[in-house]
Amino acid sequence: MRNELAVSTLMLAMIPAFAGTIPSRFGVDAPELAPLGRYGVGLRVLHLVQPEQPDVAAFDAVSATAPRRDRVLTVDLWYPARPEPHAPRAIYAARLPAEPPAAPVRFTVPGIAVRNAAPAAAPAPATAAGRPAPAFPLVIVSHGYSNDPAAMTWLTENLASKGYVVAAIRHDDPPITDRARFPEVLLRRPLDLAFAAAALRRSLADEHLIDPSRLALIGYSIGGYGVLTAAGATLDPEGAPARSVPGGLMLPFVRGAPREQDVRIDGVRAVIAISPAGGGTLGAWGAEGARGITAPLLLIAGDADRTVDYASGARALFDQSVNARRYLLTFRGAGHSIGLSPAPRAMRRRLWDQDWFEDPVWRKERLNAIEMHFITAFLGIHLAGDPAFASYLDVPVASSSTGVWPADAPPAAYDGFSNGAAPVTVWKGFQRKHAEGLELLRSEPAS
Repeated sequence: MRNELAVSTLMLAMIPAFAGTIPSRFGVDAPELAPLGRYGVGLRVLHLVQPEQPDVAAFDAVSATAPRRDRVLTVDLWYPARPEPHAPRAIYAARLPAEPPAAPVRFTVPGIAVRNAAPAAAPAPATAAGRPAPAFPLVIVSHGYSNDPAAMTWLTENLASKGYVVAAIRHDDPPITDRARFPEVLLRRPLDLAFAAAALRRSLADEHLIDPSRLALIGYSIGGYGVLTAAGATLDPEGAPARSVPGGLMLPFVRGAPREQDVRIDGVRAVIAISPAGGGTLGAWGAEGARGITAPLLLIAGDADRTVDYASGARALFDQSVNARRYLLTFRGAGHSIGLSPAPRAMRRRLWDQDWFEDPVWRKERLNAIEMHFITAFLGIHLAGDPAFASYLDVPVASSSTGVWPADAPPAAYDGFSNGAAPVTVWKGFQRKHAEGLELLRSEPAS
C-alpha cells in the first residue's frame, strides 16, 4: 500500500501548472470524497468483435432485411496501476459533431493515466492455488449520443485511482445531427453493453485483474437508457425503441419476447444513470418497465434538463423503480450536459461546441466534483462493500440549502468538511457555505 501511495503522490507532484485542465482532479471546493484515490492509473485499449450483427443503417425496406456484419467495439480500459514515475501521461483525442454544415471538431484532454502501465497489486490475499485473487471490481461506462470516452475522464480516471477497473465503450454512434439513424442507437446500446460485459468478465477475470461478480454500470444520456435496460428495465413493446427500429429488429428483446434476456446483464451490483434518456416521449419502458431494476440505483440529473426532460425522465424513474434501493441527486437549475468534463479549449470557440460540455448555470468542475463525491460513496457501499460510505448518502435534510452549521459546531477550520453529526445538518463531506442548490432523495425497495 505504501509503495502504491508513494507512486500516486509522485505522479501528482509531476503534474505541471496547467493541471486545472485535467478533469479527474478537482479544486479546493470539492466535497470530501471527490479527490483522486491512492492508486496510479493505467490505460489500455481493447477491441471486441461481435459477429454477425444486423446493420440497421443498411436496412432494406423492400426486402425487409438488414445485412449482417461483424461489429467491432473499442473499449478504453482504466485500471489501478504502478506506473513508472517519469512515464508520459495520456493525452486523449476525440471529436464531436459540430453545428451543420461545419465539420466535426477535434479536441484533446490531458490526463493522469499511463498507457500500458503495470497493474497494481491485488489488495486481496492469494488463493489457495497460489494465484492472485481477483482484485478489483469492474465498472462499465456507456457515453452519450455521439460522445466519446475521452469526454468523461473526470469519471473514468478518478474511479480507477480508487481501486476500480473502468471499461468505457466507444459505441461508434452515427452523428447526432443525422436523426434518421437514431433507431440504430436505440438497438445497439443495450446489445453493446450486454456483449461487452460478457466479454470483459471473461477476459479480465482470466488475467486476475477483476472480480467478475462485482460489476457496476454507469451511463450518461442515451448511455443511461442503455445501462437501465441492461440492468433489468424491460422494453415496452409499444415504446419508441420497439416501434422505430426498422424491420422489427428490436421486437425480439422487448418485454415478454423470446430474447428479452439478450439485453440483460446478470449480477449487476449497482447502476448509475446520469441525465438518463428513455423516459418522456421516448417511452422506452412504459410505466412498468423500471420495476425490473433490482440493483441499487443512483440517478443524477438537473431539473432544468430540456433534452430528456427531468420530470418524465430521472424523476419518474426514481418513482417507478420500486424494486430497487434508489437515490436521486438533483442539481437545481442544471441542464443536460452534466455527464461530460469541462469543455476543452478547442470546444470553446462556438456555443454549439461548448454546450456539449458546459452547463449554463453550474460551473462544470464543481458539478463533476459533486457527482464524483456521491458516485464514490455509492460504489463504495455497493461494489467495494464498505458500509462506512452510507453516512454520505443518508443526508439529514433532502435539500442541501436548508442544512445548518452553527458557528460553534466542529470542525472549526474554514475549509473543514461537515461530519454530518448533530447539530450540523450540512451534508456530510461538504464544506461550510458550499452545499447549495442540491436535493438528494432516497427510497427503499418495496417489501
